[in-house]
Amino acid sequence: MKIDELKEKYTYETSRFVTIDELDIHYCDEGDGEVILLVHGTFSSLHSFDDWNEILKKQYRVIRLDLPGFGLTGPNPSHEYSIDDYSDFLDTFLEKLNIKSCSLAGNSLGGWLCWEFAVKYENRVDELILINSAGYIGEKSMPLPFVIAQTPVLRNVFNYVPRAVVRSFLRQVIEDQSKVTDKVVNRHYDLFHREGNKEAFVKLANSDYAHNTDRLIQLSVPVLIMWGANDNWINVKHSRKFEKDIQNSEVIIYENVGHVPMEEIPEKSASDLISFLERN
Repeated sequence: MKIDELKEKYTYETSRFVTIDELDIHYCDEGDGEVILLVHGTFSSLHSFDDWNEILKKQYRVIRLDLPGFGLTGPNPSHEYSIDDYSDFLDTFLEKLNIKSCSLAGNSLGGWLCWEFAVKYENRVDELILINSAGYIGEKSMPLPFVIAQTPVLRNVFNYVPRAVVRSFLRQVIEDQSKVTDKVVNRHYDLFHREGNKEAFVKLANSDYAHNTDRLIQLSVPVLIMWGANDNWINVKHSRKFEKDIQNSEVIIYENVGHVPMEEIPEKSASDLISFLERN
C-alpha cells in the first residue's frame, strides 16, 4: 500500500505532522490540561493508545506519536535507531511543540525510551509511567522478533511478513484473544509494511545497546510501573527489577493480561493512571 493510501486509512481528524531532521513525524494532540506524552512499543504505532486517549483527553492534553521507523512516520533518513538517538529525538519533539515538561508513558520499547529519556532529561519529566517496559532484556530474554532480526540466516523473513505471522505475533502479546481482530491485524500488517519500516526494525534490533539500568537509581520523579502478568515477551519479574532500582516507584500487576494493558484493559489501566497522576 502506498504512503498516500496509508495516510488516508490511518490518520485521524486530529492527526498532525511536524518535520524533524527531514522526517515528517505523525502525531495527535488532543484535550486540555497537563500534558501526557504516550510512546508506543515495537511493531506498533500511536493507534495502540486509542482507548486511553478517549479516556484521558477529558481532563488532560494527550499527545501520542509514531516514532521514527514506525507507523506513518516511517524510516529515519539517518538510519540511526539507538536508544540515545530516540531520547534526543523525544527532546526535540517536545521542543517543537513548546512543551517544557510533561508526564511520560511508554509501553515495551516505548517504556525503555521513556525511562532513558527521564534519566537524561529529568527536568522535562513530571511523572513517569512504564507499561511492560523493556530495559533489562538480555540475550536469553529477547522477544522473538528481535531474535529473528538479530540472526543473519533468519532476518530475511522480515522482507515480507504474512498476515498470518502478524496475527501470531499479536496472539503472543495479547492475552485476550478476542482483542486480536481482523482490523487490528490489518493495521499492524499495513503499517509494518510501510516503505522502510521493515528495514528500520532490523536496524533497530541490531543497534548497539548500552544497558543503563544502573542509572535508574538516579530518578527522583514519581514512577508508576504497570504490568500484565501474562506477558510472553517481557516477563512480569522485570516489574520487580524496576521497582527495586527506582526509588520513588509503585507497581500494579494485572492478572490475565498480556504485554499491552492499555489495549486489553483500557478502562482499568487508565483509571489507575489517573489516580497515580492525581496523587502526585
